[in-house]
Amino acid sequence: MSILMTLRIAMKALARNKLRTALTMLGMIIGVGAVIAMVALGSGAQAMIEDQVKTAGTNLLTIYAGSTSAVGGVRGGSGTGVSLLPEDAEALRDLPDVQYVAESVQTRLQLIYGSQNWNTSVEGTNVDLPAIRSWPLTYGSFFTEEDVKSAAKVVVLGSNVATTLFGEGIDPTDTQIRVRNNVFRVLGVMAPKGSSGGGINMDDQVFAPYTTVMKKLAGLQYIQRIYVSARSADAIQTAQAAVTSTMRARHGLNNGEPDDFTIQTLDDIVALRTQTTQTMTSLLAGIAGVSLVVGGIGIMNIMLVSVTERTREIGLRLAIGARSSDVLLQFLIEAIVISIFGGACGIATGYGISELLRIYQGMAASVSINAVIVAVLFSAAVGIFFGFYPARKAAALDPIEALRFE
Repeated sequence: MSILMTLRIAMKALARNKLRTALTMLGMIIGVGAVIAMVALGSGAQAMIEDQVKTAGTNLLTIYAGSTSAVGGVRGGSGTGVSLLPEDAEALRDLPDVQYVAESVQTRLQLIYGSQNWNTSVEGTNVDLPAIRSWPLTYGSFFTEEDVKSAAKVVVLGSNVATTLFGEGIDPTDTQIRVRNNVFRVLGVMAPKGSSGGGINMDDQVFAPYTTVMKKLAGLQYIQRIYVSARSADAIQTAQAAVTSTMRARHGLNNGEPDDFTIQTLDDIVALRTQTTQTMTSLLAGIAGVSLVVGGIGIMNIMLVSVTERTREIGLRLAIGARSSDVLLQFLIEAIVISIFGGACGIATGYGISELLRIYQGMAASVSINAVIVAVLFSAAVGIFFGFYPARKAAALDPIEALRFE
């Protein structure tokens, strides 16, 4: 008997019990749909994390004071030390693989303009920060090297801060605001940037010369971090090695002594957050995979019932010349058809769920072709695996005993 004829007989047999066939497919639909939706959400979240982190800067290395290594039995952690000085940043500017360097000190203060006020983060930095972060301005201009040297009382606002203090679409350039007891002149407003990889709203902050923040706002003698931008993505590793060597030499660290600073790259941040996302995605996909197994068991149960119901039909076919392999193939095809159709409906369901979550909940979702292919192959494998036993049982029936079956 030809494969086409066997397929037609299998389709007719499934069509005779439409409700039972649909209910059998339901397990596969739920399982495959859940897997597709979970994988889509995981892939979308991973892409979103990478995009958010990359908004923080171009080929960026961030140097923090303090080390994650144990020193004298005490663990510090990045950001806990006071070992970074403006002279360190100046020394890094001479490295061949380094394009931009920006000092950074940060504090949180109240900004006042007329009857409006806003508590926000004030970051002290230098003129290279817009280039490092690829961050243009909407209004005005950034401060100059002369402003940094003279510790001028000038400030550049984030877009959210400008909107809060001055209103939507208003250019506050050359306006004066008050920070503590100091009067600062607004030089401009940064373009909207959105959230960073850490979920921080980058538009809810203001920028001033780091010398001004150190001397007049925070009272610090050291800087908290240094941003370094490598000349290209390929130069990040060599730039990191050169920065490490220079910093160790400047801080007088001997061989074997741990660093008193920490260097973090964007890849480190992406890898950490992606690993967390992948772990959650794998967990959820594993739970959804249980539904596929349950769906496969459902297929096997229904096929066993079908073999029992159609015992006389099987006996008749064997008696008039059908081979055992023809019967085996027919029931196996029925199981595969159920699983593949269920898998296809599950893919459509999973895609629909991911799109609904993306549109109405704002969740990132990306259905990859690999996930679809795996889902189709897995559903076919489930059909073969769980359909083989009932099919073999049908093929092994004795024609005479089958014809006697009531």
